[in-house]
Amino acid sequence: MKRSLMGSLAIAGAVLMVTGCSKGPAADAAVAAASAPASGAASGAGSGGPVSVTTVRAQKRDVDVMLEATGTVTALNSVDIRPQVSSVITRVNIREGQFVKAGDALFTLDDRNDQVNLAKAQAQLAKDLAALADAQRQLARNRDLLAQNFISQGAVDTSQTQVESQQAVVTADRAAIDAAKVGLGYNRITAPAAGRAGAINVFAGSTVQPAGTSLVTITQLDPIAVSFSLPQRNLTDALQTMRAGGGKVIAELPESRAALTGKLQFVDNAVDANSGTVKVKAQFDNAREALWPGAFVTVRLAVRTLKDATVIPQAAVIQGPRGPIAYIVDAQNKAQARPIEVVYASGLDAAVTGVQPGDKVVVDGRQNLRNGASVIERAATGPGGASAAGRARGASASAATASSAASAP
Repeated sequence: MKRSLMGSLAIAGAVLMVTGCSKGPAADAAVAAASAPASGAASGAGSGGPVSVTTVRAQKRDVDVMLEATGTVTALNSVDIRPQVSSVITRVNIREGQFVKAGDALFTLDDRNDQVNLAKAQAQLAKDLAALADAQRQLARNRDLLAQNFISQGAVDTSQTQVESQQAVVTADRAAIDAAKVGLGYNRITAPAAGRAGAINVFAGSTVQPAGTSLVTITQLDPIAVSFSLPQRNLTDALQTMRAGGGKVIAELPESRAALTGKLQFVDNAVDANSGTVKVKAQFDNAREALWPGAFVTVRLAVRTLKDATVIPQAAVIQGPRGPIAYIVDAQNKAQARPIEVVYASGLDAAVTGVQPGDKVVVDGRQNLRNGASVIERAATGPGGASAAGRARGASASAATASSAASAP
Protein backbone atom coordinates (compact mmCIF):
# COMPACT_ATOMS: atom_id res chain seq x y z
CA MET A 1 0.00 0.00 0.00
CA LYS A 2 2.85 2.34 0.86
CA ARG A 3 4.64 1.54 -2.35
CA SER A 4 1.58 2.28 -4.49
CA LEU A 5 1.10 5.70 -2.81
CA MET A 6 4.72 6.62 -3.46
CA GLY A 7 4.38 5.61 -7.09
CA SER A 8 1.31 7.76 -7.58
CA LEU A 9 3.09 10.80 -6.19
CA ALA A 10 6.04 10.25 -8.50
CA ILE A 11 3.82 9.98 -11.57
CA ALA A 12 2.00 13.25 -10.61
CA GLY A 13 5.32 15.08 -10.18
CA ALA A 14 6.48 13.95 -13.59
CA VAL A 15 3.28 15.24 -15.21
CA LEU A 16 3.68 18.66 -13.54
CA MET A 17 7.28 18.93 -14.64
CA VAL A 18 6.40 18.17 -18.25
CA THR A 19 3.62 20.80 -18.10
CA GLY A 20 5.99 23.46 -16.63
CA CYS A 21 8.57 22.83 -19.34
CA SER A 22 6.02 23.22 -22.07
CA LYS A 23 4.89 26.73 -20.67
CA GLY A 24 8.23 28.02 -19.44
CA PRO A 25 8.62 31.29 -21.52
CA ALA A 26 5.09 32.53 -20.80
CA ALA A 27 5.39 31.76 -17.11
CA ASP A 28 8.69 33.55 -16.87
CA ALA A 29 7.19 36.64 -18.52
CA ALA A 30 4.27 36.67 -16.09
CA VAL A 31 6.55 36.39 -13.08
CA ALA A 32 8.69 39.24 -14.38
CA ALA A 33 5.63 41.45 -15.03
CA ALA A 34 4.32 40.82 -11.54
CA SER A 35 7.60 41.53 -9.83
CA ALA A 36 8.51 44.68 -11.87
CA PRO A 37 6.17 47.18 -10.13
CA ALA A 38 7.25 46.05 -6.70
CA SER A 39 10.94 46.36 -7.47
CA GLY A 40 10.41 49.76 -9.16
CA ALA A 41 8.54 51.08 -6.14
CA ALA A 42 11.27 49.91 -3.82
CA SER A 43 13.90 51.55 -5.98
CA GLY A 44 12.00 54.89 -6.09
CA ALA A 45 11.43 54.90 -2.34
CA GLY A 46 15.08 54.48 -1.63
CA SER A 47 16.35 57.13 -4.13
CA GLY A 48 14.97 60.26 -2.25
CA GLY A 49 13.92 62.71 -5.05
CA PRO A 50 14.31 66.54 -5.03
CA VAL A 51 12.28 68.59 -2.52
CA SER A 52 9.68 70.95 -3.97
CA VAL A 53 10.16 74.51 -2.70
CA THR A 54 9.33 78.11 -3.53
CA THR A 55 11.99 80.80 -3.43
CA VAL A 56 12.34 84.58 -3.50
CA ARG A 57 15.41 86.62 -4.22
CA ALA A 58 16.99 88.64 -1.44
CA GLN A 59 16.61 92.36 -2.07
CA LYS A 60 18.87 95.31 -1.37
CA ARG A 61 17.10 98.45 -0.15
CA ASP A 62 16.93 101.04 2.61
CA VAL A 63 14.97 99.93 5.66
CA ASP A 64 13.47 102.30 8.22
CA VAL A 65 13.86 101.15 11.82
CA MET A 66 10.46 101.75 13.40
CA LEU A 67 9.23 102.12 16.96
CA GLU A 68 5.62 100.97 17.23
CA ALA A 69 3.03 102.28 19.68
CA THR A 70 -0.70 102.89 20.05
CA GLY A 71 -1.68 106.53 19.72
CA THR A 72 -4.74 108.73 20.09
CA VAL A 73 -5.80 111.31 17.53
CA THR A 74 -6.05 114.78 19.05
CA ALA A 75 -6.98 118.14 17.55
CA LEU A 76 -4.34 120.84 17.44
CA ASN A 77 -7.06 123.39 18.31
CA SER A 78 -10.39 122.69 19.96
CA VAL A 79 -12.35 125.63 21.40
CA ASP A 80 -15.53 125.60 23.47
CA ILE A 81 -17.53 128.67 22.43
CA ARG A 82 -19.15 130.42 25.41
CA PRO A 83 -20.86 133.81 25.71
CA GLN A 84 -19.13 136.60 27.64
CA VAL A 85 -22.35 138.38 28.60
CA SER A 86 -25.78 137.33 29.77
CA SER A 87 -28.19 137.72 26.90
CA VAL A 88 -30.67 136.03 24.61
CA ILE A 89 -29.71 134.41 21.32
CA THR A 90 -31.48 136.04 18.41
CA ARG A 91 -29.87 134.09 15.58
CA VAL A 92 -27.81 130.93 15.02
CA ASN A 93 -25.62 131.51 11.96
CA ILE A 94 -24.11 128.01 11.47
CA ARG A 95 -25.19 124.41 11.09
CA GLU A 96 -23.96 121.41 13.02
CA GLY A 97 -20.93 119.87 11.31
CA GLN A 98 -20.25 122.97 9.22
CA PHE A 99 -16.67 123.99 8.49
CA VAL A 100 -15.98 127.61 9.43
CA LYS A 101 -13.11 130.01 8.95
CA ALA A 102 -11.62 132.30 11.57
CA GLY A 103 -13.89 135.34 11.99
CA ASP A 104 -17.07 133.72 10.66
CA ALA A 105 -20.20 134.67 12.62
CA LEU A 106 -21.50 131.85 14.80
CA PHE A 107 -24.25 133.39 16.99
CA THR A 108 -25.96 136.77 17.34
CA LEU A 109 -27.20 137.93 20.74
CA ASP A 110 -29.76 140.59 21.68
CA ASP A 111 -27.72 143.82 21.59
CA ARG A 112 -30.38 146.48 22.24
CA ASN A 113 -29.17 147.32 25.74
CA ASP A 114 -25.58 147.66 24.55
CA GLN A 115 -26.68 149.85 21.66
CA VAL A 116 -28.35 152.18 24.19
CA ASN A 117 -25.22 152.27 26.36
CA LEU A 118 -23.12 153.17 23.32
CA ALA A 119 -25.51 155.99 22.39
CA LYS A 120 -25.38 157.37 25.94
CA ALA A 121 -21.58 157.32 25.91
CA GLN A 122 -21.48 159.09 22.58
CA ALA A 123 -23.92 161.74 23.87
CA GLN A 124 -21.82 162.31 26.95
CA LEU A 125 -18.76 162.76 24.77
CA ALA A 126 -20.57 165.38 22.70
CA LYS A 127 -21.58 167.26 25.87
CA ASP A 128 -18.07 167.22 27.29
CA LEU A 129 -16.56 168.27 23.95
CA ALA A 130 -18.83 171.34 24.02
CA ALA A 131 -17.70 172.12 27.57
CA LEU A 132 -14.10 171.73 26.52
CA ALA A 133 -14.58 174.13 23.64
CA ASP A 134 -16.09 176.70 26.00
CA ALA A 135 -13.19 176.32 28.43
CA GLN A 136 -10.70 176.76 25.61
CA ARG A 137 -12.46 179.97 24.48
CA GLN A 138 -12.45 181.28 28.03
CA LEU A 139 -8.74 180.57 28.31
CA ALA A 140 -8.05 182.44 25.09
CA ARG A 141 -10.01 185.52 26.31
CA ASN A 142 -8.19 185.50 29.65
CA ARG A 143 -4.85 185.40 27.91
CA ASP A 144 -5.83 188.47 25.87
CA LEU A 145 -6.94 190.28 29.04
CA LEU A 146 -3.68 189.33 30.75
CA ALA A 147 -1.74 190.88 27.88
CA GLN A 148 -3.68 194.13 28.46
CA ASN A 149 -3.13 193.89 32.25
CA PHE A 150 -6.86 193.64 32.95
CA ILE A 151 -6.63 190.36 34.93
CA SER A 152 -4.00 188.58 36.95
CA GLN A 153 -1.95 185.56 36.01
CA GLY A 154 -3.91 183.52 38.57
CA ALA A 155 -7.10 183.92 36.56
CA VAL A 156 -5.35 182.63 33.44
CA ASP A 157 -3.98 179.64 35.35
CA THR A 158 -7.46 178.81 36.59
CA SER A 159 -8.79 178.80 33.03
CA GLN A 160 -5.89 176.59 31.96
CA THR A 161 -6.76 174.10 34.69
CA GLN A 162 -10.39 174.04 33.57
CA VAL A 163 -9.34 173.28 30.00
CA GLU A 164 -7.03 170.44 31.02
CA SER A 165 -9.68 168.97 33.32
CA GLN A 166 -12.22 169.06 30.54
CA GLN A 167 -9.74 167.37 28.19
CA ALA A 168 -9.40 164.55 30.70
CA VAL A 169 -13.18 164.23 30.85
CA VAL A 170 -13.32 163.96 27.06
CA THR A 171 -10.65 161.28 27.15
CA ALA A 172 -12.70 159.33 29.69
CA ASP A 173 -15.78 159.69 27.48
CA ARG A 174 -13.90 158.24 24.54
CA ALA A 175 -12.79 155.32 26.70
CA ALA A 176 -16.41 154.79 27.75
CA ILE A 177 -17.42 154.66 24.11
CA ASP A 178 -14.74 152.05 23.42
CA ALA A 179 -15.99 150.01 26.38
CA ALA A 180 -19.54 150.22 25.08
CA LYS A 181 -18.33 149.03 21.68
CA VAL A 182 -16.56 146.09 23.30
CA GLY A 183 -19.75 145.14 25.13
CA LEU A 184 -21.65 145.51 21.90
CA GLY A 185 -19.14 143.26 20.14
CA TYR A 186 -19.84 140.48 22.63
CA ASN A 187 -23.25 140.14 21.04
CA ARG A 188 -21.68 138.89 17.81
CA ILE A 189 -19.88 135.62 18.56
CA THR A 190 -17.34 134.68 15.86
CA ALA A 191 -15.07 131.67 15.25
CA PRO A 192 -11.64 132.15 16.86
CA ALA A 193 -10.04 129.65 14.46
CA ALA A 194 -10.87 127.54 11.43
CA GLY A 195 -12.41 124.15 12.09
CA ARG A 196 -15.49 121.99 12.15
CA ALA A 197 -18.49 122.87 14.29
CA GLY A 198 -19.77 120.18 16.61
CA ALA A 199 -23.22 119.80 18.15
CA ILE A 200 -25.06 123.09 18.73
CA ASN A 201 -26.51 123.21 22.23
CA VAL A 202 -28.71 126.34 21.93
CA PHE A 203 -31.33 127.79 19.62
CA ALA A 204 -32.73 131.21 18.80
CA GLY A 205 -34.49 132.50 21.90
CA SER A 206 -32.27 130.64 24.38
CA THR A 207 -30.96 132.61 27.34
CA VAL A 208 -27.22 132.16 27.81
CA GLN A 209 -24.87 132.89 30.68
CA PRO A 210 -21.06 133.25 30.70
CA ALA A 211 -20.72 130.33 33.12
CA GLY A 212 -23.25 128.15 31.36
CA THR A 213 -22.92 125.29 28.87
CA SER A 214 -20.80 125.91 25.80
CA LEU A 215 -22.75 126.90 22.73
CA VAL A 216 -20.68 124.82 20.30
CA THR A 217 -17.18 123.37 19.96
CA ILE A 218 -14.94 124.30 17.02
CA THR A 219 -12.35 121.62 16.30
CA GLN A 220 -9.48 121.90 13.84
CA LEU A 221 -9.12 118.77 11.70
CA ASP A 222 -6.42 119.74 9.21
CA PRO A 223 -3.66 119.50 10.20
CA ILE A 224 -4.23 117.13 13.10
CA ALA A 225 -2.06 115.52 15.77
CA VAL A 226 -1.52 112.01 17.12
CA SER A 227 -0.33 111.63 20.71
CA PHE A 228 1.42 108.48 21.92
CA SER A 229 3.96 107.33 24.50
CA LEU A 230 7.42 105.82 24.05
CA PRO A 231 9.45 103.83 26.58
CA GLN A 232 12.18 105.70 28.40
CA ARG A 233 14.86 103.69 26.57
CA ASN A 234 13.72 105.25 23.27
CA LEU A 235 13.85 108.85 24.52
CA THR A 236 17.25 109.46 22.93
CA ASP A 237 16.02 108.14 19.57
CA ALA A 238 12.98 110.44 19.72
CA LEU A 239 15.09 113.50 20.56
CA GLN A 240 17.54 112.76 17.76
CA THR A 241 14.62 112.43 15.36
CA MET A 242 13.29 115.82 16.51
CA ARG A 243 16.68 117.47 15.99
CA ALA A 244 16.88 115.96 12.50
CA GLY A 245 13.64 117.64 11.44
CA GLY A 246 10.94 115.37 12.80
CA GLY A 247 11.68 112.19 10.86
CA LYS A 248 8.80 110.09 9.56
CA VAL A 249 5.79 108.93 11.55
CA ILE A 250 3.25 106.51 10.04
CA ALA A 251 -0.28 106.20 11.43
CA GLU A 252 -2.69 103.39 10.53
CA LEU A 253 -6.32 103.03 11.58
CA PRO A 254 -7.33 99.53 12.74
CA GLU A 255 -10.25 99.36 10.30
CA SER A 256 -8.28 100.65 7.31
CA ARG A 257 -5.09 99.62 5.55
CA ALA A 258 -4.45 103.18 4.42
CA ALA A 259 -1.47 104.80 6.15
CA LEU A 260 -0.78 108.49 6.68
CA THR A 261 2.69 109.96 6.99
CA GLY A 262 3.51 112.82 9.33
CA LYS A 263 6.36 114.31 11.35
CA LEU A 264 7.29 114.25 15.00
CA GLN A 265 6.52 117.67 16.50
CA PHE A 266 6.80 117.39 20.28
CA VAL A 267 8.62 115.40 22.97
CA ASP A 268 7.53 116.03 26.55
CA ASN A 269 10.02 117.53 29.02
CA ALA A 270 9.63 114.78 31.63
CA VAL A 271 9.35 111.00 31.88
CA ASP A 272 6.26 109.68 33.64
CA ALA A 273 7.58 108.10 36.82
CA ASN A 274 4.56 105.77 37.10
CA SER A 275 4.79 104.24 33.62
CA GLY A 276 8.39 104.94 32.61
CA THR A 277 7.25 106.47 29.34
CA VAL A 278 7.52 109.88 27.70
CA LYS A 279 4.69 111.55 25.80
CA VAL A 280 5.30 112.57 22.20
CA LYS A 281 3.14 114.08 19.50
CA ALA A 282 3.22 113.94 15.70
CA GLN A 283 1.44 116.17 13.20
CA PHE A 284 -0.34 114.92 10.05
CA ASP A 285 -1.99 116.54 7.05
CA ASN A 286 -5.63 115.50 7.16
CA ALA A 287 -7.29 117.02 4.11
CA ARG A 288 -9.26 113.80 3.48
CA GLU A 289 -10.35 113.60 7.14
CA ALA A 290 -9.01 110.08 7.56
CA LEU A 291 -8.02 110.85 11.15
CA TRP A 292 -10.71 111.87 13.62
CA PRO A 293 -10.19 113.23 17.15
CA GLY A 294 -10.41 110.51 19.77
CA ALA A 295 -9.68 107.61 17.40
CA PHE A 296 -7.03 105.01 18.22
CA VAL A 297 -4.29 104.41 15.66
CA THR A 298 -1.18 102.29 15.34
CA VAL A 299 1.84 104.57 15.16
CA ARG A 300 5.29 103.71 13.82
CA LEU A 301 8.13 106.19 14.30
CA ALA A 302 11.20 105.89 12.07
CA VAL A 303 14.20 106.56 14.31
CA ARG A 304 16.92 105.65 11.81
CA THR A 305 17.45 104.09 8.38
CA LEU A 306 19.50 101.01 7.50
CA LYS A 307 21.15 101.91 4.22
CA ASP A 308 21.47 99.20 1.51
CA ALA A 309 20.23 96.42 3.82
CA THR A 310 19.66 92.87 2.57
CA VAL A 311 15.97 92.05 3.01
CA ILE A 312 14.33 88.61 2.99
CA PRO A 313 10.86 87.43 4.08
CA GLN A 314 10.56 86.63 7.77
CA ALA A 315 9.00 83.33 6.73
CA ALA A 316 12.39 82.26 5.35
CA VAL A 317 14.12 82.58 8.73
CA ILE A 318 14.54 79.29 10.64
CA GLN A 319 15.43 79.35 14.32
CA GLY A 320 18.00 76.59 14.72
CA PRO A 321 19.76 75.34 17.87
CA ARG A 322 22.83 77.41 16.97
CA GLY A 323 20.96 80.49 15.88
CA PRO A 324 18.86 81.58 12.90
CA ILE A 325 19.55 80.14 9.45
CA ALA A 326 18.10 80.41 5.96
CA TYR A 327 18.28 77.98 3.05
CA ILE A 328 19.80 79.28 -0.19
CA VAL A 329 19.40 77.51 -3.54
CA ASP A 330 22.71 77.49 -5.44
CA ALA A 331 23.35 77.16 -9.18
CA GLN A 332 23.23 73.33 -8.96
CA ASN A 333 19.76 73.46 -7.39
CA LYS A 334 21.16 72.36 -4.04
CA ALA A 335 19.95 73.74 -0.71
CA GLN A 336 22.68 75.39 1.31
CA ALA A 337 22.06 76.33 4.97
CA ARG A 338 23.41 79.80 5.73
CA PRO A 339 23.77 81.12 9.29
CA ILE A 340 22.27 84.62 9.39
CA GLU A 341 21.77 87.45 11.83
CA VAL A 342 18.48 89.29 11.94
CA VAL A 343 19.37 92.99 12.20
CA TYR A 344 15.78 94.27 12.20
CA ALA A 345 12.41 92.64 11.55
CA SER A 346 9.07 94.32 10.93
CA GLY A 347 5.91 93.11 9.26
CA LEU A 348 6.67 90.43 6.66
CA ASP A 349 10.30 91.38 6.03
CA ALA A 350 13.58 91.08 7.91
CA ALA A 351 16.89 92.83 7.33
CA VAL A 352 19.64 90.23 7.75
CA THR A 353 23.33 89.59 7.30
CA GLY A 354 24.81 86.35 5.92
CA VAL A 355 22.79 86.50 2.68
CA GLN A 356 23.76 88.41 -0.44
CA PRO A 357 21.30 90.44 -2.53
CA GLY A 358 20.06 88.31 -5.41
CA ASP A 359 20.40 84.96 -3.57
CA LYS A 360 17.46 82.59 -3.92
CA VAL A 361 16.02 82.14 -0.44
CA VAL A 362 13.67 79.23 0.29
CA VAL A 363 10.33 80.31 1.73
CA ASP A 364 7.94 77.34 1.39
CA GLY A 365 9.19 73.77 1.83
CA ARG A 366 12.13 74.70 4.05
CA GLN A 367 10.92 72.31 6.77
CA ASN A 368 11.73 69.35 4.49
CA LEU A 369 15.25 70.47 3.60
CA ARG A 370 18.67 69.34 4.72
CA ASN A 371 21.98 70.90 3.84
CA GLY A 372 22.96 69.81 0.32
CA ALA A 373 19.51 68.42 -0.58
CA SER A 374 18.36 68.69 -4.19
CA VAL A 375 15.42 71.00 -4.75
CA ILE A 376 12.96 71.76 -7.49
CA GLU A 377 11.21 75.12 -7.60
CA ARG A 378 7.45 75.15 -7.81
CA ALA A 379 5.77 77.18 -10.53
CA ALA A 380 3.99 80.39 -9.63
CA THR A 381 0.56 79.93 -8.12
CA GLY A 382 -2.32 80.71 -10.46
CA PRO A 383 -5.56 82.50 -9.67
CA GLY A 384 -7.22 79.22 -8.76
CA GLY A 385 -4.80 78.56 -5.93
CA ALA A 386 -3.02 75.58 -7.55
CA SER A 387 0.23 75.74 -9.46
CA ALA A 388 0.46 74.94 -13.14
CA ALA A 389 2.73 71.98 -12.43
CA GLY A 390 0.29 70.69 -9.85
CA ARG A 391 -2.60 70.92 -12.34
CA ALA A 392 -0.51 69.07 -14.96
CA ARG A 393 0.35 66.31 -12.50
CA GLY A 394 -3.32 66.00 -11.55
CA ALA A 395 -4.35 65.72 -15.22
CA SER A 396 -1.74 62.96 -15.86
CA ALA A 397 -2.92 61.01 -12.83
CA SER A 398 -6.53 61.28 -13.96
CA ALA A 399 -5.60 60.05 -17.45
CA ALA A 400 -3.71 57.07 -16.03
CA THR A 401 -6.65 56.14 -13.80
CA ALA A 402 -9.07 56.31 -16.74
CA SER A 403 -6.78 54.10 -18.87
CA SER A 404 -6.57 51.45 -16.13
CA ALA A 405 -10.33 51.46 -15.71
CA ALA A 406 -10.84 51.01 -19.47
CA SER A 407 -8.47 48.02 -19.66
CA ALA A 408 -10.03 46.28 -16.66
CA PRO A 409 -12.20 43.20 -17.59
